[in-house]
Amino acid sequence: MPRFSVIVPVFKVQGFLRECLDSVLEQSYRDIEVIAVNDCSPDGCGAILDEYAARDPRVQVLHLPENVGLGRARNAGLPLATGDFLFFLDSDDTLTPGALRAMADRLDASGDPDVLVFDYARTYWWGGTRRNVLAHLLAEVEGTFTVAEHPEILDLLMVVWNKVYRREFVHKHAFEFPPGYYEDTPWTFPVMLSAERIATLDRICLNYRQRRQGNILSTTSRKHFDIHDQYERVFAFVDSRPELASWLPYLHRKMGEHCLDILAKPDRLPPSDKAEFFHRTAELFAKHKPAGAKVDAEVRSLEGSYALYQVRRQTAVPGGSWNAGRRRPARRRPSGSRAAGPRCTHAVRWTPTW
Repeated sequence: MPRFSVIVPVFKVQGFLRECLDSVLEQSYRDIEVIAVNDCSPDGCGAILDEYAARDPRVQVLHLPENVGLGRARNAGLPLATGDFLFFLDSDDTLTPGALRAMADRLDASGDPDVLVFDYARTYWWGGTRRNVLAHLLAEVEGTFTVAEHPEILDLLMVVWNKVYRREFVHKHAFEFPPGYYEDTPWTFPVMLSAERIATLDRICLNYRQRRQGNILSTTSRKHFDIHDQYERVFAFVDSRPELASWLPYLHRKMGEHCLDILAKPDRLPPSDKAEFFHRTAELFAKHKPAGAKVDAEVRSLEGSYALYQVRRQTAVPGGSWNAGRRRPARRRPSGSRAAGPRCTHAVRWTPTW
């Protein structure tokens, strides 16, 4: 039984795949298995994987007969994993030298927690590197803890690949990835809220490649509407576990921030679809409003409130403000007056009403 099972879903990454695999297989810590899942990639990825498997017995390749997407490709690799800990590595990212040794040492020192959270750096196509700006959170906690004891850990990027997971913990809770574009969201929140013992590693263990093009989350598409379905899954999970009900206000706010962030990004949604995305977000925000929550105050405090005002301007709704999917006349302030709301210096005020 190896210490780590590294599950690598593979699709259209033949230019990055060798660097990814080499960064794992050339680690000084060798007690690992690599489960590479070829998600019916149309390029040369399948042949590259077979080449690596032929020369390194630690590599096992699963060729899927049809493309199923990132989340379900990870699921396909799960039954093959035999390691103590699961590590889901994206096939365009790389491990830093000594990363697995540092992880193994930290797991030993913390008594095999349910989840180990480690640090990463963004690496750019032009050669630049930038460390996670919230890295200090990893150094501020000692021993093992729960999210209730250190909720600030949820401020870190909520993705699957900056953590390793105790395999028995994952099987106990039957965690799996749903289909969709934002499949990390309904995995990471349930995992972190369910973990009884979390540890951190204040070390850059992974280089998160910022691709010039081809990154699915930086592709302009209606597929970003998937975020709404994924948060529905998060709320369904919490609703099924009454002991987690206290997290509903936090998740409600996080959902709003996440959706507004997508809306504010210039390269995510086609301009013609931004109004519809806003409507869907408003409906979801109202649907999951916790009892007693002051929604207007919450929404005005979100980083994206100004972005929503910009959407109203960009989608050319003359004299109207959005109200959960319908239009109504906007109240205008006197000419030259300052607008209310964060970061907004225009004369027209965006007023949340849902």
